[in-house]
Amino acid sequence: MKRSTFIAAIAAAAIGVTTISAMARDRGPDFSALDADGSGEVTLQEMQAAGQARFAEADTDGDGFLSVEELQARGEERARTRAERVLARMDANEDGKLSMEEMRNNRRDPARMFERLDADSSGGISAEEFEQARSEARKRGPKQRDN
Repeated sequence: MKRSTFIAAIAAAAIGVTTISAMARDRGPDFSALDADGSGEVTLQEMQAAGQARFAEADTDGDGFLSVEELQARGEERARTRAERVLARMDANEDGKLSMEEMRNNRRDPARMFERLDADSSGGISAEEFEQARSEARKRGPKQRDN
């Protein structure tokens, strides 16, 4: 297998594998979109096809590779979509901007978050507690409150 074909196959497979986690975080296709034949189950082939379609969509020049520019454009597109959802959810007065008050009204309770981070109830967050919380957050993936 040519190196370029192998790299493209690996990238397509990686995108296919991420389809389920993206779907779970409301960033990718929903179940019905993945279930192309309408059987009520998503097959490996359907999952791979969805991944290939996502790759092809990101590969704007059609060369079979994702360049830095294409990856960056895809990231910017997702960031813009996420920002629009956040604004729609949090902009109470619908002026197209978020005030500090609107941000505060949509935040989780800081005291409750602090209590959760302060595992030993010492009244402070140690470096170990901070790293533990960071590690758990990484395992959970990006926060998806912007649905």
